[in-house]
Amino acid sequence: MEFLIFILIGILAGWIAEQVMKRDHGILVNLVVGVVGALLGGFIAGLLGIAWGGIIGQLVIATLGAILLLFILGLIKKN
Repeated sequence: MEFLIFILIGILAGWIAEQVMKRDHGILVNLVVGVVGALLGGFIAGLLGIAWGGIIGQLVIATLGAILLLFILGLIKKN
């Protein structure tokens, strides 16, 4: 069950990041961006000593990580 919640949070975080960054991807790309964003956001939050619990906290961290990931990829793509 936790794996399913992880996938759903990844899709939702990827979709929110897509909307914020004004991109247009499909559900599979949203999943990948959300999951990688969750890992990136979790890593950065851990370094900063930020610990948000619960599904909402996980979604916020994953979304912020996904937005950061899309931002970095946009910078790389420009060059």
